[in-house]
Amino acid sequence: MSKKHPVIAVTGSSGAGTTTVKRAFEHIFHRENISAAVIEGDSFHALSRTEFKAAMKKAEAAGNNHFSHFGPESNHFDKLEELFKSYGKNGKGKKRYYLHSDEEAAQHNQRLGTKLSAGEFTPWEDVPSGTDLLFYEGLHGLVSHGKINVAKYVDLGVGVVPVVNLEWIQKIHRDAAERGYSAEVIVDTIMRRMPDYVNYITPQFSHTHVNFQRVPTVDTSNPFIARDIPTPDESLVIIRFSHPKGVDFPYLINMIPNSFMSRANTLVVPGGKMGYSMELILGPIIEDMIAAKKKA
Repeated sequence: MSKKHPVIAVTGSSGAGTTTVKRAFEHIFHRENISAAVIEGDSFHALSRTEFKAAMKKAEAAGNNHFSHFGPESNHFDKLEELFKSYGKNGKGKKRYYLHSDEEAAQHNQRLGTKLSAGEFTPWEDVPSGTDLLFYEGLHGLVSHGKINVAKYVDLGVGVVPVVNLEWIQKIHRDAAERGYSAEVIVDTIMRRMPDYVNYITPQFSHTHVNFQRVPTVDTSNPFIARDIPTPDESLVIIRFSHPKGVDFPYLINMIPNSFMSRANTLVVPGGKMGYSMELILGPIIEDMIAAKKKA
């Protein structure tokens, strides 16, 4: 934990909607004139797209049908821990980019003078100096594995956790629309990832400071045949605070129409107010971080 160089981690599984949280943070950073070192979780995968496919086939041949992007064999948990630790200590560390598309590859090739392709990584480079904080968004922002404990170095951990059926619906529709995958391939991916999901994704949400869980108010009992993703207006968002002491719940309820408390540490808000609620809740926390940083 660091007052001088705070680390913020937004974590959630593939298709969970962490991008919504990232956008809320961007608004806060812009409004407060905060310079953030932005870290993409995919950049800490250990294997390129081609290498992962080969490793998955090798694992299947050996009888392992659960090799996935969620597990330790596919990720540099140690390098992520070292980045958080190093940044918290002196504001420094190493980062890189995973190239999702040809457009991203062209952009970074021009910047770096490289000839990389989509599905590969850029070389490791220094985190920009003089940033106010580090902001991570991805799969493993609070992961633990053996002696590795990434959560130990996180000052603010935010979980994005739709109920699992909704998460699957979002993934099925996204992968079909953006990547052209068939329903069978997507379901196979979900099943293959399940052990690593249980062991490395889910436990992180016990270490977050704030969780945002979207719950649909329509029937999602069979996510594999759902024709539509439930809209924000067809959802509620359950916001859980790990340390509710000091949270001004009456103020939040007054500011967020139709919100209410379901437990002493839990606020429920309309789905359409998720982004607004995030800014309302997280903005003051980040302001306090920056104030403490200036005093450190």
